[in-house]
Amino acid sequence: MSSSPSPVPRPGSPVRGSRTGRPLMAAMDLLGRRWALRILWELRDGPLGARALQGRCDAMSSSVMYDRLRELTAAGLVDQDEQDAYRLTGTGRSLGAALAPLDRWAQSWAASLGAGE
Repeated sequence: MSSSPSPVPRPGSPVRGSRTGRPLMAAMDLLGRRWALRILWELRDGPLGARALQGRCDAMSSSVMYDRLRELTAAGLVDQDEQDAYRLTGTGRSLGAALAPLDRWAQSWAASLGAGE
């Protein structure tokens, strides 16, 4: 059951939830794709080869991993180093700083519900 991959979300082009492709909506479309945030999370401490990355991502299939890596690379968030390991670009690293306030909010929200991590 294979379908053609959807285009990589880009600001200024129609994306899920926005015909105009507002930058925030394009980012939400990209980051809302299955496993995208997990891949970015696992790369936060440095480059990983494909096998190591897949091993850290629980039950992610290799086809989904490579689809997400292709999208994240096309979006300028991930690239490969000289050893072909995947790593965050400067823009990818800056996303972590941008998500830090959301993480703080989520921790507070979890605590208000009496939920752990």
